[in-house]
Amino acid sequence: MLNFIARRLMYGVLILLGVNLLTFMLFFTVNTPDDMARLNLGGKRVTQEAIDKWKGERGYDKPLYFNAQAQGAAQITETIFWERSVSLFALQFGRADGESAGDIGPEVASRMVVSLQLALPLFLLQVIASTAFALLLVMFRHSRLDFWGVVACVLMLSISSLFYIIVGQYFFSRLLKLAPLSGYAPGLDAIKFLLLPILLSLVARLGGEARLYRAMFLEEIGKDYVRTARAKGLSETVVLVRHVLRNALIPIITSAGSYLPYVFLGSLVFESFFGLPGLGAYVIEAISKQDFAVVRTMVFLGSLLYIFSFVLIDVAYSWVDPRVRLS
Repeated sequence: MLNFIARRLMYGVLILLGVNLLTFMLFFTVNTPDDMARLNLGGKRVTQEAIDKWKGERGYDKPLYFNAQAQGAAQITETIFWERSVSLFALQFGRADGESAGDIGPEVASRMVVSLQLALPLFLLQVIASTAFALLLVMFRHSRLDFWGVVACVLMLSISSLFYIIVGQYFFSRLLKLAPLSGYAPGLDAIKFLLLPILLSLVARLGGEARLYRAMFLEEIGKDYVRTARAKGLSETVVLVRHVLRNALIPIITSAGSYLPYVFLGSLVFESFFGLPGLGAYVIEAISKQDFAVVRTMVFLGSLLYIFSFVLIDVAYSWVDPRVRLS
């Protein structure tokens, strides 16, 4: 297994190099450092002196790929590509492009805590609720509960998450006054600000996840090992929990594991609408302000988290199913 993990990590490094290089070329081919300076300083009527000062403060006054004026290794290291692209592999994100923005690293670290507070309990509750609801529908399959449960799932997955946010804020915050409309507070006070977005996000994702898991369970209950378990006199509950659920864990892990990067990166929509200072809101702010340094950093972090997530998913396969061998 160690050889497999090492090989997958090497593949991940190559993928990360490709994504990083492509992102750098895209940003610095479409927009030159002078263009970035004009966008951040307020448009076309900006003096060259102000542009040069802005580039000097952020290191954009250096050559793009090769510094012919430097000596030795400095010809490569004292370039925009090295300081703004290669340095990301050492998790050195540099300074944001915004005029009043500071270093990206501390901002990412502080905002990731907020995103984890929102997304981690949501991730755990989502897996538990979707699995339990799907098992309930399968247990009462071909009944009215199953029929109306599937109808509810289709309705929930057909409605945009924006609808849940708008209706939830109006009903729970404005009418019932049960939760704040938006905002955030550190410590235990954060619970009252996070409870409503977690609940609404859970409902928004429940329909699609539960319907997918139900289809997986229905596929499993028609197999020979399930009929053998029933023939031995096991109850339907034991058959579903001990046998069907266990053998359907691989697709469940695949579906749930693909959501892991969002646990760290946060939700763009929910954080923006509820005023939560997480990474999702940070990305939205960077896009609106055309802060390319922050956007490049988040693309890199997203790629890194996706690679590690799918390596963990592969390892989890061998843990839940001894028949899976990683080699």
